[in-house]
Formats: sequence, structure tokens, C-alpha cells
Amino acid sequence: MINQEIAQFEKYYAMLMEYLVTYSMQIVGAVLILLIGLWVAKKAAALVTKIMVRHEVDITLTNFVSSVVKVLIIIAVVIICLGKIGISVTPFVAAIGAASLGAGLAVQGMLANYGAGLAIIATRPYVVGDTIMVKDVSGQVKTIDLGHTILINEENVEITIPNKHVIGEILHNSNEYSLVQGDIDIAYSACADTAISSVEKVLNEHDCVAQSPQCKVGIEAFAASGVTISYRYWVPTTKIIETKLAVNGLVYKAMNQQNIEIPFPQRVVTIQQDDAS
Repeated sequence: MINQEIAQFEKYYAMLMEYLVTYSMQIVGAVLILLIGLWVAKKAAALVTKIMVRHEVDITLTNFVSSVVKVLIIIAVVIICLGKIGISVTPFVAAIGAASLGAGLAVQGMLANYGAGLAIIATRPYVVGDTIMVKDVSGQVKTIDLGHTILINEENVEITIPNKHVIGEILHNSNEYSLVQGDIDIAYSACADTAISSVEKVLNEHDCVAQSPQCKVGIEAFAASGVTISYRYWVPTTKIIETKLAVNGLVYKAMNQQNIEIPFPQRVVTIQQDDAS
């Protein structure tokens, strides 16, 4: 038994020595090619990053492209090295192709998100800080990743949207602001111009209300009990609720200071008496 093991060991040792003698120079050359290839891959990735940063390409896309370039160069160098030392790469290529096909079918949803993420980063329909609405979901863009986009709404709730649901959909982008609309009724006997001026003063003096686009204040409708004064203004998306509540309180206070009556629903009833009765 021991003699068989020794004979088998001697056989493998002889095969190894024969391989080293035959491919010694090729192995040295493969190692040198591998080292040079790794250096070239690193320099190529750095060069791609430098060029894309110079052209102000999105940082996420820059990192992705530079990583892909580096990986492709390393794969090519490894294939060359394997062929240099006498190892056929054809079975490996076939196995990698079959594995890639299976993996692609398994993660096609993820790949779709990544493809959509690349399209978003390349075309830039929105950037971090913009306020968007897609599929009836709105919020301010917090981060843009290859697989998903994260929004944050006025309640500081994070909303994660897969990028495949963004591409091809109707997208509303109001940059960093959101539109807020309010209204208040005044009596028909009150001066509408005074009420409009009071509301405009409130909006112009509030710190969170944007000056561009300009606020819009005017008569919205003639209701049953009074004249409806409507006001529209823009605020940062993350401050919608607090600004709306504060503005409504200031508008109400301004109406009281100007002695402008705010009517409540009322109905006039006329009683007719019969002369005979």
C-alpha cells in the first residue's frame, strides 16, 4: 500500500517537474504579463475617472464605468496568461457564458433597474435635491443609485423607487420646490384689494416662501357666502407642512388686523304672511 502511494507521488512529481521544465519561461512570462496587466488596468481606470470628472459626468456613472474598464482589462489579461502557460480557456469561456445566461435570467429585474439607473445618470432628468413626482409618488431626491432612487417627503419619510419604474413614466420635476395652494373667503362687503395686498405682504415677508417663481394671489371664485381669495406659492419640499400652517395663521391674523370679515355659511329665510290670515 505504501509502495503504491510512493509510486503515485513520484508519478505526480515527475509530471510537475516536466511541466515546470517545459513551461518555465511561459510561467515567468505569464506572471510578468499579469503584473503589467494589473498596473495597466489600474492606470486605465484612473484615466477614465479623470476624463469623466473633467467633463462633469455624474460621480456614480464615473465610478461604474471605471470599474467596468478595470474588470474587463483584468479578465483579458487572465485569459492571455492562462493561454500562455498552456491552459485552454475555451471551456472556461463556455462555462462563463452559460453561467452569465442563467444569472441574467435569475436577476433580470435587478439588471433592468441597473440599466434604468445608467439611463437616469446619463440623461439626468433629475438630480439630487430636485422634487419629482412619478407614479403618484412625490418627494425630494435624496440619493440616486444604479438600482433605485430614494426620495424624502415633507414628513421626512424615505421612499425607495426602483429605477425601472422611473424610465418610461411621466415625470414631474419642480426642482427643489413644491407648490402650495391656500384660500380664504372674505365677505362681499369687504375690500378685495386690501385682502389681496395683505396676503401678498405675508408671503413676501416669510423666509421659507420662494421669491422665484413669484407668488400668485387673486380672486379664485364667488362663493355663496363670500369671495374666495386664493394664493399660490412655492416652498422647499421638506418644509411644506410647517410653512403652510405658518402662512395660514399669518393670513388669518392679517385679515383680523385689517378688520376684514371672514364669513361663515348662512342662509337668508324670508317668511311671507298671507293677508287673509
